[in-house]
Amino acid sequence: MRILWKIYLWITGWKVRDNFPYHLKKCIVIVAPHTSAWDFVMGLAIRSVLRLTHVKYLGKAELFQGRFGFFFRRMGGYPVDRFNNKHMVDQVAELFEQHDEFVLALSPEGTRKKVDRLRTGFYHIAKKAKVPIVMAAMDFTKKETWFSEPFLTTDNEEADFKKIIDFYAPVQGKIPEQGLAHLKESSFA
Repeated sequence: MRILWKIYLWITGWKVRDNFPYHLKKCIVIVAPHTSAWDFVMGLAIRSVLRLTHVKYLGKAELFQGRFGFFFRRMGGYPVDRFNNKHMVDQVAELFEQHDEFVLALSPEGTRKKVDRLRTGFYHIAKKAKVPIVMAAMDFTKKETWFSEPFLTTDNEEADFKKIIDFYAPVQGKIPEQGLAHLKESSFA
């Protein structure tokens, strides 16, 4: 599959500008802007080409049951129980504790629609699990993907989110008007 994805990226003109921080055994990778179902396709391509098969994503447990459950597992999915009394942040932080190596990719928007603010779950998971955050940008205008330097959360959540929004503001998603540039003018709170 790696060769097919490489050909796909070459035909479509996509480039990976910077390398992924492979030295990290544990981290949360936030991928944005998330504006289209094509983000998942490009994510699979980039994941394969960069040999990031160890990167996981979260999905509702029901997706992993039945005859298609193997597909979601094979694509790096990790089931979470949305109906568990335990808070989702605690569930995912436990996954980091249970594994020697665990890299998790999430969308900071939590949806493909335009958002008024970023979700905070990824941030609180990173803080609780004491793992760094890596920002991954997928710019459909430039047809480029790149990664930030890893960073740990601080005691200044507003400053941390400003850093995240500043990174993503110039990045154009598949549907640019649903991107994150408008968040640069608004405050985190």
